[in-house]
Amino acid sequence: MAFLGVCVGVMVLIVAMAIMNGFDKEFESKLFTMNYPLSIYSRTFKKIDNEDLIFLKKNFPNLRYSPYISSQVITKKGDRLEGGLLFGVNFQDEVKINSVLKKALKQKKLGRYDIIVGKAIKDRNFLEDGDKLTLIFTASDPTGFSLIPKMKRFTYKGYFESGLIAYDKVYMYTTLDSIRRVLRYKKGVYDGIHIYSNSPFDDIKKIKKVLPPRLGVVGWWQMNGNFFSALKLEKRSLFIVLMLIILIASLNIISSLLMTVMSRRKEIALLFSLGATAKEIKRTFFLLGSIIGGGGIIAGVALGLLSIYILGSFDLISLPADVYGTAKLPLDLSLVDFSLILIGSIAIVLFSSYYPSYKATKINVLDTLRNE
Repeated sequence: MAFLGVCVGVMVLIVAMAIMNGFDKEFESKLFTMNYPLSIYSRTFKKIDNEDLIFLKKNFPNLRYSPYISSQVITKKGDRLEGGLLFGVNFQDEVKINSVLKKALKQKKLGRYDIIVGKAIKDRNFLEDGDKLTLIFTASDPTGFSLIPKMKRFTYKGYFESGLIAYDKVYMYTTLDSIRRVLRYKKGVYDGIHIYSNSPFDDIKKIKKVLPPRLGVVGWWQMNGNFFSALKLEKRSLFIVLMLIILIASLNIISSLLMTVMSRRKEIALLFSLGATAKEIKRTFFLLGSIIGGGGIIAGVALGLLSIYILGSFDLISLPADVYGTAKLPLDLSLVDFSLILIGSIAIVLFSSYYPSYKATKINVLDTLRNE
């Protein structure tokens, strides 16, 4: 029972950590794409212009850039009104840093007032290729006695699917020229610049050193800090709770070894009388506990890795993609987590084996041999 308890505890812990890591990586990849690794924004009312873009390209030629203009909008199709966020981008630059949009565009070329929307927007408005979608902008046009919101009809040219409903029901993309004409931006003026970097944690520090005071830079992890903090806390809590399974299983090692000590009191006393040392007796019971617990750990690791292989190779569990961002169960066992599981399990087993072996050396030899 002690062997099975440790085995099951280690196996469950390995599978659970692999699933948690898999979901972390899956959400991270989705947010990484739709939020962009780094974004440049203006701290003042002055917009970002081509000079700022040239400055960044000159100082960091290894990075990829996509300037954009964005605006909150209301989509109107028939009597349906819903909020959204429209990005005006240069698609030649954007597809180099946005894999989701690149997949949606394929060989399509968007012209003036053409639009790509999220799948949820397409489904809710029953859009088909060539349909018109009216967008109401937050900017206003003056009339004789009042201000009325700007309205413009865009031609639907396709949809993208990021795997996260929060983005698929809000984000839309059009050309820079289209949104510039609607919002009356001058040519070469932008709201911000999206940047792709393979090592954003290092590059953000370098960019901050050279940016002028009126410009700022933010990383994707900073825009989703609370979300990833919650995931990290949940992962730690799950690790501690599941480690308690191994701790409970180790109690079986303690109890079984203590029962062995009690039932073998006569033999232990006889060994002492024949010249066996306390160290030898302690080592005997310690090795017995270590073999039981160590065997459980080895079997648990083997079953855990086998379970990960089976779950990853066969679609035994199907997930709703609109909720979790993926239809397949994501699995990714990190080396750090695997090491922590082994270290924690071994430490618990060794401690559980030590106490009964220590008690075995405290037997009173004379009383035991006289009475038993």
